[in-house]
Amino acid sequence: MAICLLTVAGTVSAQRYDRRYPPRRVVRRPPPVQERYQRRGDDFYRPKVGIAGGVNFSNTVDAYNSDFSTSTIAGLHLGLTFDIPVAYPLSFAPEILFSQKGYRAQTADGEFKQRTNYVDIPLLAKFRLVPGFNFVVGPQLSFLTSTKNIYDNGFNTVYESDYNDRGDKSYLSGVIGVGIDLNRNVELRGRYTIDLDKNRSNSGAIPDYRNQVFQLGLGFKFQ
Repeated sequence: MAICLLTVAGTVSAQRYDRRYPPRRVVRRPPPVQERYQRRGDDFYRPKVGIAGGVNFSNTVDAYNSDFSTSTIAGLHLGLTFDIPVAYPLSFAPEILFSQKGYRAQTADGEFKQRTNYVDIPLLAKFRLVPGFNFVVGPQLSFLTSTKNIYDNGFNTVYESDYNDRGDKSYLSGVIGVGIDLNRNVELRGRYTIDLDKNRSNSGAIPDYRNQVFQLGLGFKFQ
């Protein structure tokens, strides 16, 4: 009987102690940014290779004559993309693209249209502003591969092609754009590109023209 009374008394005493001194809460500090994103399955810190393609809407502008303007023509761009993480939210995003540019203009002799083909190498800084949305900015090296001029006076159409075999027609451009992730592997891309130095026109008809291109396309990422 005495043993039973001692056991009950000990139990009651323990319960009173637990009520008087509740268990201490352990406050856990959040892990570093990189670890948090890795824990929740975010793939930001994983390098990516992909392909991108879409349409170009291009024309030309004159840096020294605001009244000069040309009409827009459509072309294509297609190539490889890379995404190399640096530190959240910044990554390095170089690309290699085949890109069609050009313009259309009305002259006293009829319509003139020029189609130029380039190999573009954007060297972009990519910022992830929020998950699923990014902003890119940076320089671009453009190498002219061929030019086709089309003259149409309403009666005859003349085609002239010029292939650049010397490799000395290269230009520096500026790029700015945004990207929206449609899902884990597909991105909707919008870009604006403008030449920072003048094109050296063989004909001399346009002394200082610069390509201006609006790009809309899709990117496919492979991990």
